[in-house]
Amino acid sequence: MQYVLIGIAVLLIWYLLANLRVVPQSEAYVIEFLGKYKDTWEAGMHLKTPFLERIAKKVTLKEQVLDAPPQPVITKDNVTMQIDAVVYFRVFNPMLFTYGAINPINALDNLTATTLRNVVGELELDETLTSRDAINSKMALILDDATDPWGIKVIRVELKNIIPPKGIQESMEKQMKAEREKRETLLLAEAHKEADIKEAEGHKLAVVLEAEGERDARIARAEGEARALYLAKKAEADGLRELMAAGIDEKVLRLKQFEAMQKVADGRAAKIIIPTDMVDLTTKASVFAETASVGSAVTNPEEHAEEVPESHCFDKEKEFGDYDGNGYDRQKAETDEALGKRRTE
Repeated sequence: MQYVLIGIAVLLIWYLLANLRVVPQSEAYVIEFLGKYKDTWEAGMHLKTPFLERIAKKVTLKEQVLDAPPQPVITKDNVTMQIDAVVYFRVFNPMLFTYGAINPINALDNLTATTLRNVVGELELDETLTSRDAINSKMALILDDATDPWGIKVIRVELKNIIPPKGIQESMEKQMKAEREKRETLLLAEAHKEADIKEAEGHKLAVVLEAEGERDARIARAEGEARALYLAKKAEADGLRELMAAGIDEKVLRLKQFEAMQKVADGRAAKIIIPTDMVDLTTKASVFAETASVGSAVTNPEEHAEEVPESHCFDKEKEFGDYDGNGYDRQKAETDEALGKRRTE
């Protein structure tokens, strides 16, 4: 009896050790009972029935990467390129992943290649080179919908390399070089243009400043002249007011007129117009000199008449040259007559 109990205990321990399973984190076990799907074990400790249950597949739930090899792809404008893509996916349903396809990873690889050809075949070369984001998004959407029955969730797709033919590469390099030379030419032209504009603006500013300076100088000169004229007139007016305040009589004014005529006849004028009152003033001065016996008395009217201006208007140059004698005698006679009247009075 004792040996029987020991044997039962050994069988129990063996059963536990043989059928006890621990599922790691981020993994799942697909369990079959007599060849039929029964359950999916997640992380933790599980006990299976010996000889009746078995683990059909161990599936990892981590994100996986499928690096598809380069594929020859023909664009819409008949350019053959080598393109390889990288697919990021994870298993969201272990049961579908186990029974949905014989080899889901291989199926995903082939589906990626065909989808890449379809998407790039709708684009031209330039669009293919500049539309990577659009291609990635479209491929991720198509693959995700196609792999749902396999229990696979496609997270994203990235184009790793786009390799055009060698001739296309050389053409692209030439195009890039020409484009850079064009940019250089445009930049140089723009720089010259800006330099010319700046120079013209500087010249314009210099001309404007010069004109403004000349204007300000002319204004200053005009203001100075106006100020000087104003001060001269003011001084003259002040002098006249002083003379009027001093009670200057008509004789003094006549004398001032005579002094002014002397300044006018200083040898620079060619012709002098003497007012009639100046002639009268001269006559009165001569009579006053004779009466008061100041200086040399005039005994001969003819000699005194020579001191009287010959005419109200005469040419100074004729004092030293020939002139009409008749006109001179007539003026002399008139002067003698005037002097005789003065003596009679």
